[in-house]
Amino acid sequence: MISEKQRSAEAACEYVKDGMIVGLGTGSTAEFAVKKIGELVRNGLSIRGIPTSDATKILAESEGIPLIDFSETMFIDLTIDGADEIDANLNMIKGGGAALLREKIVASASREEIIIVSGSKLVQQLGAFPLPVEVIPFGWQVVFNQLESLQGNPELRLKQGQPSVTDQGNFIVDCHFRKIENPEQLEQHLNMIPGVVENGLFINLCTRMIMADGENIIIKNPNLKLAAGLGLLDSRLDKCSRTNYYNTEK
Repeated sequence: MISEKQRSAEAACEYVKDGMIVGLGTGSTAEFAVKKIGELVRNGLSIRGIPTSDATKILAESEGIPLIDFSETMFIDLTIDGADEIDANLNMIKGGGAALLREKIVASASREEIIIVSGSKLVQQLGAFPLPVEVIPFGWQVVFNQLESLQGNPELRLKQGQPSVTDQGNFIVDCHFRKIENPEQLEQHLNMIPGVVENGLFINLCTRMIMADGENIIIKNPNLKLAAGLGLLDSRLDKCSRTNYYNTEK
């Protein structure tokens, strides 16, 4: 049986066209997209990819996807990535896989950022998932103290008893805000703290969400217009409870 993650990933891959430069996301959902793109490449699709993590780079190479970096382009046609939480405005928390810095750089360079999720990722308000904040190792304790003053209930992410280190050599501090009232304001505030490299709030970067929920594929863009094509169920989200969050348009 195909999982919701795989169904949303494969639906997103229908937007990948010949000649594109494609951003390759990180995480368990994005992995399905990378594998599907690899299959398309082996069947003749000509694209070039930019991975958002070392792990994705290794996977993409194993799938035979040609890779480039930003020395060869300043723009990406399309990126497919996942999210840890997403709200009705398509604002997100990302970085559970510690790739938030590269993911945000790639997202900011993308003409289209498709976020693929299962229904469980859609929330009424961001914050239940811990917000990752990437900090440089030097003086991380000072940053930690400032995050405490913001009521972030910070926790240094550990791996085998040692600080978890990102691909860029930084640490991750997970902040337990629980409810984030103003994501845009918080994103700006966090990035003004000296020593913070980036944070996991992705604001106004998603151009299309593709969500698998049961047998349905729900496609939404920020202005609530329905996505056309793909031969999939077109739906519009107007509520965000976990049990009843979309209306199907006839």
